[in-house]
Amino acid sequence: MARIYLTTTIPYVNAPPHLGFALEAVQADVLARHHRQRGDEVRLLTGTDDNSLKNVLAAQAAGVGVREWVDRRADAIEALRGPLALSYDDFIRTSSDKRHAAGVERLWRACAAAGDLYRARYEGLYCVGCESYYAPEELTGGRCPEHGTVAEHLSEDNWFFRLSRYQAPLREAIASGRLRIEPAQRRNEVLALIDGGLRDFSVSRSRARARGWGIGVPDDPDQVIYVWFDALGNYVTSLDYGTDGPAWRHWWEGSDRRVHLLGKGVVRFHAVYWPAMLLSAGLPLPTDLLVHDYLTVDGRKISKSSGGGADPVALVDRFGTDAVRWWLLREVPRVGDTDFTVARLVERANADLAGGFGNLVNRVVTMVHRYRDGRVPAGPVDAGADVTRARQAAAGAADRALADADFRAACAVVWRLVETANRYVERTRPWELARAERGGDSAAGRRLDTALSTLVAACRELGERLRPLLPGAAAAITAQCTATGGRLPDPRPLFPRHQV
Repeated sequence: MARIYLTTTIPYVNAPPHLGFALEAVQADVLARHHRQRGDEVRLLTGTDDNSLKNVLAAQAAGVGVREWVDRRADAIEALRGPLALSYDDFIRTSSDKRHAAGVERLWRACAAAGDLYRARYEGLYCVGCESYYAPEELTGGRCPEHGTVAEHLSEDNWFFRLSRYQAPLREAIASGRLRIEPAQRRNEVLALIDGGLRDFSVSRSRARARGWGIGVPDDPDQVIYVWFDALGNYVTSLDYGTDGPAWRHWWEGSDRRVHLLGKGVVRFHAVYWPAMLLSAGLPLPTDLLVHDYLTVDGRKISKSSGGGADPVALVDRFGTDAVRWWLLREVPRVGDTDFTVARLVERANADLAGGFGNLVNRVVTMVHRYRDGRVPAGPVDAGADVTRARQAAAGAADRALADADFRAACAVVWRLVETANRYVERTRPWELARAERGGDSAAGRRLDTALSTLVAACRELGERLRPLLPGAAAAITAQCTATGGRLPDPRPLFPRHQV
């Protein structure tokens, strides 16, 4: 049994949650459920990034207090648990959770004790959307490459972190695989960034510019801690790092794997800034950074103001949790942006859920009722059949896919069961075997028993492999294929068909 600590990034709360964060939350949930299914000890963390100037500006624009705004938006993100069937173990809010401020202060003091924090004047270009400074050559026509907004020119006294000191140890950790970054394309980008030279970065902002919102710099009342230094710390502050509590020793120092899931837009912060901060503080590094690319909606990059089809709760209300989770897992590749449309979601749900999983299970259970009064034959399965081999190989294939965070490959494992089971039905033709049995052919009856027991075993395995991916669908399939009082439940449609 392994001990696995999993985290998502924590989104800003300047607007409602969108489908891009839903993707990451569902991916993390799948990994957590998969490892629990294997018998591993798992902790899954998510939360909200509250201490951002973006949140302050959004509250001001809405004409409400920052605390009221942050709490309302954080509630909406935490409430994704229900619609998306998330199984996180902890949820942290960086502005109100007492664990967080204490932990961030301890992390700051540890970096200061290492000689890695110093005060200096900074003048440069800043994107409020990223909460990050940019060198002129990193901008596109003076605009942020991530948000497309014109960078502000700022000048102020800040505290700086000696990132340049950690160029060599960071490169060694990543190149050796001690800090694994997947997919390889993202690892290579990070190595190129490091090889280009690392500059020290600002880790505080003036209290005046932050509008007084945020965690104060220890012993410097005129400064607040930079939101990224603050937010990245949540991965350890949520474990009571600030008080050196038992969760810290158990889940960070004691885990076999410390896994962060993140989008490609924040790779620099997680693959460079965060491990350098940990090295400075003398703390263990993450073991895995699993990076996903972007979703677009109807060909447009998702933004916090896009609404409509990018609202995961509205999509679940209309099409159900299984349809939304399945699209996110089945359609999004490891590398490359993916465009979401309602039509594509409907097409995938109808083809795979209603026409695939649902049709197969209903077909098999109906035959068991029609030919064996709902009682699954006790005879052996067809050991030489493709569907039996696919069933026996499914658990290992799912393990390998999810070890690489390849969610499409994990979906392909369960789809392979559906395809091979349907081919087995067409090859064995149980209806013809039943007709021959009624005509007195006892050998046909034995072959029918084998075919039915083989197909029920495949459907039960389908339910088992779907448990991490679609927990609701898995439970429905398992219930349909589990005998009560010796008989399977009456067959019923498991998935609706949708219209655009």
